Amino acid sequence: MIDIGELLRAYREGYFPMNDPSDGQLYWCCPHERAVVPLASYRPSRDVRRLIRRNEYQIRFDTNFEGVIRACAGPRRGESETWISEEIVSTYIKLHRLGIAHSVESWYGGELVGGLYGLAVGGAFFGESMFYRRSYASQVAFDRLVEHLCKKSYLLLDAQIMNPHLMKLGAVNISHESYMYQLDKALHKKIRFL
Repeated sequence: MIDIGELLRAYREGYFPMNDPSDGQLYWCCPHERAVVPLASYRPSRDVRRLIRRNEYQIRFDTNFEGVIRACAGPRRGESETWISEEIVSTYIKLHRLGIAHSVESWYGGELVGGLYGLAVGGAFFGESMFYRRSYASQVAFDRLVEHLCKKSYLLLDAQIMNPHLMKLGAVNISHESYMYQLDKALHKKIRFL
């Protein structure tokens, strides 16, 4: 298991852990450009808005954290490996028990069909990973996360490394310097996630 103190110190300094599936080694990542989702300008897609109006998914917070992280740890379609090792899973389950890691879950017909997990520290939420088993299930969970963060006056939604899916969700790349400035401001806030 990763040392909890070391892990939280790393996040405060702009790093996050990843596992290299090729050799099983954990390393600390600090990209030159950081993907963040500007909370004030976030807008859900038309499809997500439609699903929310229809109450297609029941959204829950922290009712099945382990189910979410284990689903996220499964390899993506067309891939055979994942960066979420068992060491990461067990560490984040411990962080969840400590009230630091949280899940946002989409349920359909009593089944967990999508969601995401991350860490809430001060006024920053560090998004780690998402998964879905039904169309738009993770995007609806993400939309509800953004709504929740805005209501609680969070300042930063860190999406870590840009990819096409995050771009569709409204993420933008910012410089490391800009990220560290925003992170410092966010960490000075005291906010309870739930």
